Amino acid sequence: MLSSLFVDTSGWASLFVKNQSYHSQADRYFRLAVRQQRSIVTTNYVVSELVALLGSPLRIPRPRIFEVVDGIKSVPYVQIVYIDEAIDTAAWELCKGRPDKTWSLVDCTSFILMQQLSIQEALTTDRHFEQAGFICLLK
Repeated sequence: MLSSLFVDTSGWASLFVKNQSYHSQADRYFRLAVRQQRSIVTTNYVVSELVALLGSPLRIPRPRIFEVVDGIKSVPYVQIVYIDEAIDTAAWELCKGRPDKTWSLVDCTSFILMQQLSIQEALTTDRHFEQAGFICLLK
């Protein structure tokens, strides 16, 4: 069985916003993962960051933002992991432990979760995932 696929903020934006540079690539990877019945994993932190990104700077109309997020939350093949105190604490320690990197707290929570779930691939344009040792699919 194939491992799960992690979807980061930029991956969701690339998937749902057609004028994004990596839209067709994101669509292809996402559809393949669904066909292969891979578990698709994201977090509530990523969803929160996505709402902010879609609103500004991408200026997506609010009804469309609600449609996108409701879609993510309602499909059975997407697992939204809610970041608990243990992951948040570990992520904050990782963030502080790498002052040489510009990783966000959201990035670090994703890295910790991906390590815990043995996920190697991320649907993202964020090169921070490569810096952390993961495979960045959108490039």
